[in-house]
Amino acid sequence: MASEDPLRAWWPAVEDFLDHLTMERGASPHTVEAYRRDLKRSAAFFHSVGLLKWNQVDANHAELLGTHLRARLSVASTQRSLSSLRSFLKYEKKRGSGPAGDLPSTGGFKKPKRLPKALEARPLEELLNEAQVESPQGLRDRALMELLYGGGLRISEAIGLTLGDFDPEEGLLRVFGKRNKVRLAPLPAGTITWLRRYLAEARPLLLKEPSDQLLLSNRGLPIRREVAYRTVAEAARRIGLKEKLGPHALRHTFAVHLLRGGADLRAVQELLGHQSIATTQVYTQLDLDAVRAAYEKAHPRR
Repeated sequence: MASEDPLRAWWPAVEDFLDHLTMERGASPHTVEAYRRDLKRSAAFFHSVGLLKWNQVDANHAELLGTHLRARLSVASTQRSLSSLRSFLKYEKKRGSGPAGDLPSTGGFKKPKRLPKALEARPLEELLNEAQVESPQGLRDRALMELLYGGGLRISEAIGLTLGDFDPEEGLLRVFGKRNKVRLAPLPAGTITWLRRYLAEARPLLLKEPSDQLLLSNRGLPIRREVAYRTVAEAARRIGLKEKLGPHALRHTFAVHLLRGGADLRAVQELLGHQSIATTQVYTQLDLDAVRAAYEKAHPRR
């Protein structure tokens, strides 16, 4: 007796959609077959990660699917598959059978940008030590780089910090991330020490008028992105790093060092402020199978 098709429960809704394409929209057999192939591929993936039906698919699942497909298909094929999924879910939602929330966005899937290499321990320490901490500006530069590496912050998060966002006693940062999502970032002892020194010795000398901004420019104004980029790039050049280095390289190094040290993938996701675990996988260049294994091992409904 043949075993039951594990995707059988997913298929009736797809057949209805394919009939709709043929009968009501006049789609060609070639187009209908492309949709069938794309949706079968999507159903197989969603089933493999524990979903039971189409209305459980949300934006995170669609993003994870995109990463899964891109590891196996071209950008064009990945984009087409994601567009097929969105068209189908839109049809299901109109019928009252689709996802309860917003439809996942599937437009503009692009080949991931080449990520910077994570710095090894020695060049990282050389980079941090390159800041000329005898001057207020140098202490500020050291504090900036410590936030990027020690806290794993995005550059926009670091330069947006206020005095009230840093708790020196608890060693915590309150970070306002993308879409105004707030997270608490614990800091290592070394980063806390440098921030305290910057606040005590450098910031009062940089301050020109009342401000609650944590990092100040040489003129006492909020530090600009260009200054932050230049600070990291020039320090990298001075220690002889051949590759152009920007602030994101320090955030990337933070994530890779944590994972190499055995940190839980979910914990790294929270520390980076990622909404989806798929984004953490892209940042850290981990194999998708390893990500999925860690996810399924940790998830309470595995």
